[in-house]
Amino acid sequence: MADKQWQSPVQVQPRQGTEWMATPQSVTGIPQGLEYLSALDQIIVKQRVELLEVITGFETKNKYDVLNSVGQQCYFAQEESECCHRICCGSNREYVIHISDNMGQEVMRVRHDFVCCVGCCWCATDSSCGYEVQIEAPVGNIIGYAKQQTSKWKPHFRVFDANRQPLYVVRGPCCGCQAICCTDDVNFPVSDLTETNVLGRIFKRWAGCGRESFTDADTFGVSFPIDMAVTSKALLFGTVFLVDFLYYEHSEDDNNQ
Repeated sequence: MADKQWQSPVQVQPRQGTEWMATPQSVTGIPQGLEYLSALDQIIVKQRVELLEVITGFETKNKYDVLNSVGQQCYFAQEESECCHRICCGSNREYVIHISDNMGQEVMRVRHDFVCCVGCCWCATDSSCGYEVQIEAPVGNIIGYAKQQTSKWKPHFRVFDANRQPLYVVRGPCCGCQAICCTDDVNFPVSDLTETNVLGRIFKRWAGCGRESFTDADTFGVSFPIDMAVTSKALLFGTVFLVDFLYYEHSEDDNNQ
């Protein structure tokens, strides 16, 4: 990916009344800041509703609260992107997602570079045409990638390590829509390369009629075995943003989604 320099994030302020997850002790061999993941088997990624975006339809930078299964804050995530990219390129824009712990220390980055004419599921391969994110933990240390793969219709991704060796397969449903009469989670099972063993899932939750109708502020989650390697958990965490931007980051002017 390109060598564009991105700024350090401005710390996102927690919501009033937010309960923070207790900071775990440092664990040998785990990238600093990812200790939270060692104690978790599920995280919830909840995008904040931006009032300006609701009123005007103007696409603003995304911000997310990252929670554990009991609703305690463990990370913040926020998008960095250029205004013209958000207006002109929609979900295909160039961006970085900065992920910070409760102390405001950036511990991960999820990066997508703008590439013209990608995102078509019919043409996506390991080497070309697929939508891809690069995942770093800590910042500057690439731990892997998540990339769109060829499919006739259903979402299909692979998760790779830093050497681009495939680790996991993620597939989604034919229809990922939700509505008042269909509020079940939209599931993206995570399996091994044989696709015979399901190891976890990425999912989109029904956010309520108002949020779903008037905003693109979605609620996602990812579950995995508690004893899975922390770097693998971080890769699946980063893959959530690939799913979000490719399939759910809508705007009124984005006719490609």
